[in-house]
Formats: sequence, C-alpha cells, structure tokens
Amino acid sequence: MQIQYVGFNVAASSRIYNFHVVDAPDQIREFVLEVQSEAFRSSSLKFQDGPALCLARLKRELDGETQVLPAQACLCIGEQDIEEYIERHYPRKRR
Repeated sequence: MQIQYVGFNVAASSRIYNFHVVDAPDQIREFVLEVQSEAFRSSSLKFQDGPALCLARLKRELDGETQVLPAQACLCIGEQDIEEYIERHYPRKRR
C-alpha cells in the first residue's frame, strides 16, 4: 500500500487535504481529510503541519480497517488528533 498526498483546497472555514491510497496499480482509493481553519489560529499548529497531521490520522484509520469495516473516505480532524500531533512534534520544554 502506498499513500500519496495530492494537495489541498481552502474552503470558507476549513482546509481540505486530499490523498490517494494505492493498494495495487489499478486500485486507487481517494481520501479527504478536513481541518477547521480555527485549529491553525487557536493552537501552535502551523499550516505546513496540515499534510503530516492528516497523514498520521489517515494511517491510523487504514491500520484499523478490516474487510467488513473499511476506512472512511471522508474524515474530520478533531481536537484530540491535533493535541496528539502537537505533543509528538512540538513537545513542551522542561524548565
């Protein structure tokens, strides 16, 4: 399986990130992940973090999929996703 970042679009109140998951040369699935614009203003999340944040969430979703329950094609990035990403990539400095 290969995950490809395709790009993003800016909507009125969010950024929408697009990915392709290539399971085989002729099997491509499309995934859309949405991050509310407010998340970039109210936290230490930067615009350039958007693709990596969405990729991490998409990988978790794909890791949990089964034949009976495939990964959802449209996902919303929530507060918990953002907090986990920030903790991993921007750890608090100890005094």
